[in-house]
Amino acid sequence: MLQASRRLLHGLAPVVGRPLVRPRWEQPAVCCTTSRIIDFTHAPAGVRCFGTGKIAVRAKDGLLVVSILGPPNAGKSTLFNRFLCKELNRAYRLTSEKNRRRKVNSQGRLGSSRGNNRRQRGGAIVTDIPGTTRDRRECYGRLGGTVFRLVDTAGVDGERIGHLFKKRHKQEEKSLDRHMIEQTLEAAKAADLVLLMFDARVGVTSDLAETARWLRKVKHNDNNSTKEPQQRQWNKENQHVMVLANKLEGDRWQHDENSPVLDHLSEAMRVGFGEAVPISAEHGEGMADIATLIEELSQKKRKTMGYTRQDVITLPTDDDDDDDHILHNNNNKQAMQLESKEKPLQLAILGRPNVGKSTLVNSLLQQERVIAGSTPGLTRDSILVEWAWNDRPVQLVDTAGIRKITQRSTQIEDLSVQDANRAMKMADVAVLVLDAQAGNLQRQEMAIADAVVKEGRALVVAANKMDLVVDAGQDDGVSYTPEEYASAVSDEIEGRLPMLRKTPVVPMSSLTGENVQKLMPVVFKARERWERTVSTGLLNRWLADVIVSHPPPPVESSSQRATKIKYIIQTKGRPPTFLLFCNVGHLPPQYIRHLARNFQDTFHMFGMEVRLAVKKSSSDNPYEPKGSRRAGSGLGGRGARKKKMIQALKKTGAPPQKRRKRKRN
Repeated sequence: MLQASRRLLHGLAPVVGRPLVRPRWEQPAVCCTTSRIIDFTHAPAGVRCFGTGKIAVRAKDGLLVVSILGPPNAGKSTLFNRFLCKELNRAYRLTSEKNRRRKVNSQGRLGSSRGNNRRQRGGAIVTDIPGTTRDRRECYGRLGGTVFRLVDTAGVDGERIGHLFKKRHKQEEKSLDRHMIEQTLEAAKAADLVLLMFDARVGVTSDLAETARWLRKVKHNDNNSTKEPQQRQWNKENQHVMVLANKLEGDRWQHDENSPVLDHLSEAMRVGFGEAVPISAEHGEGMADIATLIEELSQKKRKTMGYTRQDVITLPTDDDDDDDHILHNNNNKQAMQLESKEKPLQLAILGRPNVGKSTLVNSLLQQERVIAGSTPGLTRDSILVEWAWNDRPVQLVDTAGIRKITQRSTQIEDLSVQDANRAMKMADVAVLVLDAQAGNLQRQEMAIADAVVKEGRALVVAANKMDLVVDAGQDDGVSYTPEEYASAVSDEIEGRLPMLRKTPVVPMSSLTGENVQKLMPVVFKARERWERTVSTGLLNRWLADVIVSHPPPPVESSSQRATKIKYIIQTKGRPPTFLLFCNVGHLPPQYIRHLARNFQDTFHMFGMEVRLAVKKSSSDNPYEPKGSRRAGSGLGGRGARKKKMIQALKKTGAPPQKRRKRKRN
């Protein structure tokens, strides 16, 4: 299909034995930052360049599913970051919190020793080391006006494919390669379009040929589910596979007769999925052919399922035409309706390596969604999973284990910590997973809790592996209950960090599933407290009671006047932030802590930071008009003229000159 369309567009005949390559200057340009098509000379009819605005997904099942597969180190994660739409993927981008920097005492344990990497801005981790990606990472992708579901996978080779056919004992733990190929298999089954990538400078290897043979044998999943009988049907028997020849920057290789790239492209046709499309994922070249195919398949899927573009996704439109203006207004109404619904809970799972974070995620989802095992450091990317708990939307993010800077051995681990910090900054509630085998709270765990609270997020502690503690107590003849374990953890947290006193602690065992179901109710209650807004009247009544029992101390020793707190208002929630209006510019830190502690006890705002700011109120009369009156006008004008004349006589020895009156027309 692509080959025929190219011949019709350019009127060229294919060279025998050589793939037809479109010249770079004839290809539509795609914006490197927004993935939007700029030149529409050969763009499909459905692809448009939309202006900036809000995008909202209305029917997720109507979006095309695109999975990126290929051998290791072929550039899959780079292409994933190229297609990623940060407007739709809230968990992968930072908004107003990006420029706000608060002093965190644990920066040495959570920070990065290599600075910010421009390529790591919320997308998948990209390095030159093969096998960097392990888990299956999903997001919303965008090319021009086409939005689709994008899946990044681990590298596929013949050795990993062989793990699928090996028999394994039930008690034997899965190897890392088997975990990775199983995640890739799930991505291939769920895909409507598979982008099979390879390094064009290396050519067609045995791993690519083995992957192509394996793809033909994969049985695709249907969207029809017994749990959702009303879901629209879409047949995936005609799944498409597009071969991409990556790492072909510029046009030099096309004009070099001795270049092996043309031979490699010819060999790629023997794979059996048509000719390879030359691209450069790093520089965004060759994206037009991919955009064309994705738009065609998206239209076909929507038509088959009975959807329209407006039913699937709401996009901002141009306001030039009347029709577009009407559609723009309708899209705004639809976006407002979507915003009126409950927003997904952003939940980040944090902790040290090998404390059971991935096992907890799999236990909550009741499926092996992420790679979990006894080996530390299995998770690298922060994996976002969209989930519904009791019909309430949740965006669950599994993160890598966080170690202090001096203990990190590789660049990949440092990038993983950056990704975990980004997930923590975008979360509504952060769950800190503890390991009961450690006996006491580690300093690194206290540093993570301090960073969560200072960032303004709600904190919930999951005391994992409680079954080991209870079993150890029974072996010693001591009756030790999960409630006693949770109470001991809470007391230790309060002793180490007093601002985190009475933080909710949930004892559980993610491996056996015991008490895991008690976590989500606690998490939703924590978000409700975090988002709560208190009325100004209730706040000032509380403040009056506090001042009566403990008045503020004087802070200006020179004047020795009493410190007065006039009133308090709440400026924002998420986290709760308040502004105190006083007759002084600041209050002692110990008194601010006293107010925050009393506020937490009164309004049950535990497990989060209560931010109190002080503002000195104006001492001027608010009813007095600002600015000086004009001399000679209004009451007392005669006195003002006399005063002005005396000043002029003292200064110049002559009376002031009279102003010329303007003639009114």
